[in-house]
Amino acid sequence: MSGFDKVVTDYDEALEGLTDNMTILVGGFGLCGIPENLIAAVRRSGVTGLTAVSNNCGVDGFGLGVLLEDRQITKMISSYVGENQMFMEQLLDGSLECDLTPQGTLAEKMRAGGAGIPAFYTATGYGTAVGDGKDVKEFNGRNYILEESITGDFALVKAWKADRYGNAVYRGTARNFNPEAATAGKITVMEVEEIVEPGELDPAEIHTHGIYVDRLIEGTFEKRIEQRTVREA
Repeated sequence: MSGFDKVVTDYDEALEGLTDNMTILVGGFGLCGIPENLIAAVRRSGVTGLTAVSNNCGVDGFGLGVLLEDRQITKMISSYVGENQMFMEQLLDGSLECDLTPQGTLAEKMRAGGAGIPAFYTATGYGTAVGDGKDVKEFNGRNYILEESITGDFALVKAWKADRYGNAVYRGTARNFNPEAATAGKITVMEVEEIVEPGELDPAEIHTHGIYVDRLIEGTFEKRIEQRTVREA
């Protein structure tokens, strides 16, 4: 990897510098658009004490759920416990700290962090446990709570296509939290289904610009369906 070219060829190089007790921001919603290979590489690295910021924590045995199996995550900042039994068990037995955050607030925390905004006021959560202990101000007759923004040591995101410079396009709903996470990591690692040459992507269709991406790797993906519902025969 040199200059504008962000491409790396193996996952160890992609995660170089990841150590214990770091904060990682992870794109995806459920299992849609998750950087599944990067997550598996984090597991292989054996790092522990991680704070993971993501909408949810995958499912048992897949996605971020595999990091719970080895107790590599000590704190989740998320909006949804979801389909992960282990997440629920560790949350209830006190072995996993969890900061449950309204979904829109979580997205804005990362977006604001990436934009260099340290905090913002939102009406979401006022008058509930979410707002306990937070600064409150009134604007135009409505009360708002102060939420601090989020940045991370690493951001792990997944896109559909990117050029070698890291300019990326997400596909459909896989866009979800990925663009926000990509801007808020000190080191942003992106895995994609296809890497193309600069100039092959329409500039008007770029969702994440290469200035935010530090490392880029091409992978193959299982794209597991979280819950499959079929019509009875």
